[in-house]
Amino acid sequence: MLSDLDFVHEVEVDSRNLPFITPWDRPQHEAALRIPDFRHFIVEGGDNREGGGRDGFVILQGCRNPHRSVELKRLVLQRKGEGLGRACVRRLKRMAFHDLHAHRFWLDVKSLNARALALYTGEGFVEEGRLRESVRIGSSLADGYDTLVLMSMLDREYEARVALGQEAS
Repeated sequence: MLSDLDFVHEVEVDSRNLPFITPWDRPQHEAALRIPDFRHFIVEGGDNREGGGRDGFVILQGCRNPHRSVELKRLVLQRKGEGLGRACVRRLKRMAFHDLHAHRFWLDVKSLNARALALYTGEGFVEEGRLRESVRIGSSLADGYDTLVLMSMLDREYEARVALGQEAS
């Protein structure tokens, strides 16, 4: 909701998250909220902490894609190292394949984001390729570039993981 955008912006520009994402400005978020192809979620860890328990946000894109290719556009969490990211990824996979009937669920992640790369690999995503030095890092033109790692999971791979007990059915 529009009322969540201040929180979303705060999480995006947090110094712990900023190196790993390319934040949007408020008009980009507002526009995405109006596009039916996108889905936006606030992540709540389930406790009653101050701030209502809001721990991050998720954006899915391609939810109406005729090729049934859904993108995990953004997953940004404040709490790290507590299993919340893994729980989110598992719930998002289930949503993509069961609710949105995706054939392919994909994402890109900065190569410097070792924690996210390990999570996605551990959750069954397969590296498809790399976009070498495709995103600028730092705040000036001279700071350098990072590589985006493209990863995906296909519906048959997800169903094989379900059959092996690696995913909730």
